[in-house]
Amino acid sequence: MELIQLAVPVLLKGLWMTLTLTAISVAIGFNLGLGLALMRGSENPWVSGFARGYSTAFRGTPLLVQIFLIYYGLGQIKFIHDTPVLWWIVSEGSRCAVLALALNTAAYTSEILRGGLVAVPVGLVEAAKACGMSRMVRFRRIEFPLAIRQALPAYGNELVLMVKGTSLASTITVLEITGYAKRLMSQTFAIFEVFAIAGVLYLILNLALIGAIRLVERRLMRHTQPAAQSLAADAVQAV
Repeated sequence: MELIQLAVPVLLKGLWMTLTLTAISVAIGFNLGLGLALMRGSENPWVSGFARGYSTAFRGTPLLVQIFLIYYGLGQIKFIHDTPVLWWIVSEGSRCAVLALALNTAAYTSEILRGGLVAVPVGLVEAAKACGMSRMVRFRRIEFPLAIRQALPAYGNELVLMVKGTSLASTITVLEITGYAKRLMSQTFAIFEVFAIAGVLYLILNLALIGAIRLVERRLMRHTQPAAQSLAADAVQAV
């Protein structure tokens, strides 16, 4: 009990950093991933090839390696070291963690959104063209809303993985939940207990995130609920 009273307040200090890393990384990664998904559909082979190569590179290498390359490697490049803005980004652990997480999730997000865009019925797109909609209006009103409905379950899994991926930021001196857990471990030597409490915090955070995603998914798919209820009622009557 004394260990819990000691550990929980300390680990909660890292909760804010975990949430911050996740929120900023997801915000950047989603927009970058959307751009890459649109590039994959380009008829220009150089544009689509770049997006495909980016996705392959970041999905094919471990996130921890990417974090180390950004934190320990980029600062050694003279151009980055001599450019104030770039040096500001790579000179601090939390900013390097955000950059690595954002670039990593952008690769996965691009594939998720691309799958959603491909699943949009061709007939709807053709109908929108026949109505005289421009490409931008068609994307904003038809393609993107339908694609996000298709992609939301898979993207929800990516968000959960992002929350867990923030724990790797502790390897570059960022004090989030795992970072504080490591500090407590060195002070108390209660390895199992400290990391069990940290695991519970991650579990609670992810359960809340999953609940929020399900609410959004239910709202986006609310037009299908009456049909599903009707089918269920017909099945009960048939029995």
